[in-house]
Amino acid sequence: MIFDLDGVLIDSEQVWDEVRQSFAAAHGGTWTPTATRDMQGMSTPEWAEYLVSAVGVRLPAAEVSAGVIAAMEKAYAAHLPVIPGAVDAVRAVASRFPVAIASSAPAVLIRVFLDVTGLPVPVAVSSEECAAGKPSPDVYLLAASRLGVSPASCYAVEDSTNGLKAALAAGMTVLAVPNPHFPPAAEVLAQVRVLGSVSELPDALA
Repeated sequence: MIFDLDGVLIDSEQVWDEVRQSFAAAHGGTWTPTATRDMQGMSTPEWAEYLVSAVGVRLPAAEVSAGVIAAMEKAYAAHLPVIPGAVDAVRAVASRFPVAIASSAPAVLIRVFLDVTGLPVPVAVSSEECAAGKPSPDVYLLAASRLGVSPASCYAVEDSTNGLKAALAAGMTVLAVPNPHFPPAAEVLAQVRVLGSVSELPDALA
């Protein structure tokens, strides 16, 4: 079982959005109507470059990523927005199957989540390690490889359009917990099994 992080285990998509918008405004950028959805699933280098090229932030991409990630760490230190039922769901699944996280979040933020929750997740992969972020399947394929299992034998849990596309492209069985703030595209949801919340996951696998 491979979990996405943002939007599945922590209610962080809005935090990312607020932090990026604030950072962009402070550094000469102009937010666009599609910016939020465009960046969902992008790796750190990809969204940093997007903020420069598409939003107009007047800093090098490396400074953009460092500044945004530092702001996210500060936000998480104040409050880590774990989704109700997520920790129990992961523990229940981990008692029966190997589990991993495959996330677009930078590795430092994945580690914050695991340190705070103490979850037994032996494999945690950031798309920073891959050639491309979601909707590319790279991060899911790498997570399956590190678990030592074939992608076709894996379940993936996702919340966003790009995340769902990535897991589908990896050849996994995909379960969706749609993000209420940024709902996935209907045509993508039609290709997967939809759950009402992550708490339903252990029963769905029974």
